[in-house]
Amino acid sequence: MAITETSTPPGDEQPQRRGRGRGGGNREGGGGDRGRRDNNRGGGNDRDGDNEFSDKLIAINRVAKVVKGGKNFAFAALVVVGDKKGRVGFGHGKAREGPEAIRKATEEAKKSLIRVALREGRTLHHDGEGRHGAGKVMLRSAPPGTGIIAGGPMRAVLEVLGVQDVVAKSKGSSNPYNMVRATFDAFKGQTSPRHIANRRGLKVADIISRRKDGAGQAEGVEG
Repeated sequence: MAITETSTPPGDEQPQRRGRGRGGGNREGGGGDRGRRDNNRGGGNDRDGDNEFSDKLIAINRVAKVVKGGKNFAFAALVVVGDKKGRVGFGHGKAREGPEAIRKATEEAKKSLIRVALREGRTLHHDGEGRHGAGKVMLRSAPPGTGIIAGGPMRAVLEVLGVQDVVAKSKGSSNPYNMVRATFDAFKGQTSPRHIANRRGLKVADIISRRKDGAGQAEGVEG
């Protein structure tokens, strides 16, 4: 169908009508708005306009289904989200396009946030281990200046959580899904002095003093 251009006399211009979605109308009105909406879903740490969360793409996998007319591609994304203040979550999304799979994974991650108790806002309160399937990880608290000693998916999870000093080691499968789930299993075992004090009916100062005394005795034995 040929498209012809018509000129209108000055003063008789009519306002441009926007199309409603896919159903015909003006290509600029319909497709343009839809394109801008899709672009807003793209990369960056604040896809939903929420500045308190940062996200990291851990893994993205492409699969192909062979059909009569060719191949149909699909994408699966694994994303971890956190506020760098003790809250973290992960999500898995699938779609025909990569950006859409990442968007779904990010939304799922924000719905499954958990809170992890941090010591002085920089490290874990105590050592811990986590396991999921063939994945097995170990997390250890560290003194100031240690940094994040971890690799792969575990490092991404610890960064968005807000940990600054930690030593982590993977002792099982290198599958990113198992490693992430095992890391979250280790987070669930973390407790804070406040939680222990409430459970035992003690004061937080008593728990902290006992921990310092135990650390001093351990240093004396090592010396």
